[in-house]
Amino acid sequence: MITKVTDLKEKEVVPGIRGKFVHSDNMTVVYWSIDAGAVMPDHAHPHEQIVNVLEGEFDFTVEGKVHEAKPGFIAVVPSNVKHGGKAKSTVRILDVFYPVREDYRE
Repeated sequence: MITKVTDLKEKEVVPGIRGKFVHSDNMTVVYWSIDAGAVMPDHAHPHEQIVNVLEGEFDFTVEGKVHEAKPGFIAVVPSNVKHGGKAKSTVRILDVFYPVREDYRE
């Protein structure tokens, strides 16, 4: 696959949190656009996740501990670790998941 982010279809997964998804055989990359005040409820999944904040401010919670996430913030979230967060402003985040997130395929 060769494409541009602007050509990817966007899907809202929870109110105010929209993603553009790229899937390979083994991993999923998501370009998130998050509205100020939007909340990603605490959750866990079997996928490893790398979070990279590109723009904005996000309170990222991992196992109950809140981290102030701004551009340049990176977090590696192991499998089955509870995490979530709340956008303090409009936010853009790039996430990488391994293995592929079948639940995010269309």
